[in-house]
Amino acid sequence: MSPGPDTLIQSALERRNLLALMAALPLLRDLDPTQLEEVAREVEWFSLPGGSTLFSAGDAVDGLYVIVNGVLGVYVPSAAGGARLAGQIEAGGTAGEMEVISGTRRTSTLISLRNTEVARLPVRTFEKLVASRPQSLRYIANNLIQRVEYLQRAEAQPRARPKTFAIVPNGLDIDAAQFGLNLAEQFRRFGRAELVLSSQGSDRTSHWFHRLERANDFVLYVSDPQPSNWTKLCLRQADSLVLLARCDRAPRAWAALQAIRDDPTTASAAETVLLHDGLRDSPHTRRWLDLQPAKRHHHVRSGGDIARVARLLSGHALGVVLSGGGARGFAHIGVLRALQAARLPIDAIGATSIGAIVGAGWAAGWSYEEMRDRFRRSFVDSNPLGDYTLPFVSLVAGRRVGRRLRAEFGELHVEDLQLPYFCVSANLTSGQAAIHRRGRLWLWLRASAAIPGVLPPVVTEKQIYVDGATINNLPVDVMRETLDGTVVAVDAGADRMLETSIEMTEVPSAWHVAAWLRRRPSSINILQILLRASMINSVAATVSQRALADLVLKPPLERIDLLDWRAFDRTIELGYRYASEALEKNAAIFSRVGSADPVISS
Repeated sequence: MSPGPDTLIQSALERRNLLALMAALPLLRDLDPTQLEEVAREVEWFSLPGGSTLFSAGDAVDGLYVIVNGVLGVYVPSAAGGARLAGQIEAGGTAGEMEVISGTRRTSTLISLRNTEVARLPVRTFEKLVASRPQSLRYIANNLIQRVEYLQRAEAQPRARPKTFAIVPNGLDIDAAQFGLNLAEQFRRFGRAELVLSSQGSDRTSHWFHRLERANDFVLYVSDPQPSNWTKLCLRQADSLVLLARCDRAPRAWAALQAIRDDPTTASAAETVLLHDGLRDSPHTRRWLDLQPAKRHHHVRSGGDIARVARLLSGHALGVVLSGGGARGFAHIGVLRALQAARLPIDAIGATSIGAIVGAGWAAGWSYEEMRDRFRRSFVDSNPLGDYTLPFVSLVAGRRVGRRLRAEFGELHVEDLQLPYFCVSANLTSGQAAIHRRGRLWLWLRASAAIPGVLPPVVTEKQIYVDGATINNLPVDVMRETLDGTVVAVDAGADRMLETSIEMTEVPSAWHVAAWLRRRPSSINILQILLRASMINSVAATVSQRALADLVLKPPLERIDLLDWRAFDRTIELGYRYASEALEKNAAIFSRVGSADPVISS
């Protein structure tokens, strides 16, 4: 096998052989020795530190650039002001060729995203090269075509998965190296992974880092807790930052981030990892998240939690979305049990209405048995919608539901849950869906399940919230915003929810109501009507949401009434049996999902 360009470039760099370096570049590799020597005399080769600007929009053209190693970011003006990253140019690519050919000023700004080595061909040298070797123009044209096609597809394409991570400890009391070793071990379940400490990489060249990242699927850099040259290099190399902190410590800023505070080209995606040292409670989660914005946060109490972090960061996670559906939503308990029995680890949960309540229990770490016992106590032993009131705002006072949610979830906050979680309600004030990822859990569950007309709305901070099923009963799109992986949607709201055999246009007079009800056992009531009506508007949206999921599970719940709390056990069993069969039939869908440790199913 002939050596690749990386090997040739590295060899030339080590021997400081400029001719060999020029010959290794794709643009120049076919020149004969005489032509190569002539070009080499005129080419300028230099290093560009990470964060440096190669040229800016509006600058005069000074030549064409060839990237020897490293990465350049292409920034173009943004409609909102400032500039946005429109693409990247990696080793072997060319930059600035369009303006050289057209003779116009620079149309974009190029900034090094890594320490980068570049070679500049002055305009005169480029013109001579094209005159003596016309195929060079074809190479450049192909580069331009690929770049234009990339930019045209950019909006429709999913964002590239991060492959380089900087692990940033919050202080000297955190063993970031050990965490990195454990995380790298989990990454190796999905590809090649390398952990780099300062002792290994602090004196390496940019090409060493380039080859390291090309040779691995994942690279993890462990930074110092304080600003340093090594810290700055780690942050520069990273696609994503992993911010480590001890959850039991008083929140304090990550001192290491001062190294990049004013650098817009460093990784903007950050994941906060809160280490618990076995503690179950999360006393400072909210304050840590207020201190440093992050894409997501993760609670790590054990090795299993590190495995989940690896799945979420690498795009191998499993997200589950649970719909509303009244009493039919208890089927979610059976589905979750089936996923557990199949050794499919649930890494994130998003839900609406009754699905939000069930999902919160699983995200809080409840076992199947605990969920069954808690929800039986809260929803079956007595009717949660039995505290009827004068219908000024709703038919039900809502005190029972609120008390039971507080009794089961206490003062737990959404951000304290063991799994990444969100629930959806409808904000009547703004007319939009409200996504709850933080705040008092019981309150947002109460809002997510506030069936209009049945339960009173939740009014807080001058906003009015009702059941999320009115606007998004199956929020797969919300899950897709933050989870790169496989999504299973469980739709407990069957398309046909309310049927009756009677014909009517009005309710009979009060004197005849009792006889009317006796003759018509299939009659409908106001609770059923309001519950079904609250979900009508989201039916069309649910169809589109199903298309966004990798697998849609629809247990056969047509014979379960929306308010039949007594069908609790039967509904759970229906969900479990249906999901068990469906998961077995669709096993191929989960090829990218990491398996969980063996569990004993009930």
